[in-house]
Amino acid sequence: MDKLEHYRSLVQSILTEYDRLFSQACPNEVEMLLAFDKDRDQYLWFQVGWTPEERVKGISVHIQIKNEKIYIEEDWTEEGIATELLREGVPKEDIVLAFHAPETRKFTEFAIA
Repeated sequence: MDKLEHYRSLVQSILTEYDRLFSQACPNEVEMLLAFDKDRDQYLWFQVGWTPEERVKGISVHIQIKNEKIYIEEDWTEEGIATELLREGVPKEDIVLAFHAPETRKFTEFAIA
């Protein structure tokens, strides 16, 4: 499996596991959803629905793969998707914390772009 296919598979696997775990604890009126656009390398884990008080909608994780790097655009997980990727052997040079402004990424231990 080449690097790009490996990253696609890894991202999908991590998000699927998050979805599996959190869907069990989610209220019935709120759906946890996955959307994988493999043609454009966009991967989303999000929720929609209602609580008795309000509408629930939001992206928990948004990842895109471009230039053979994993760009974490949004991440509201407790440990962080970057931590999961590192555990799976993805080098820091291939992970971009894209939720940080480009000029501040140089202060992280991850790739700038």
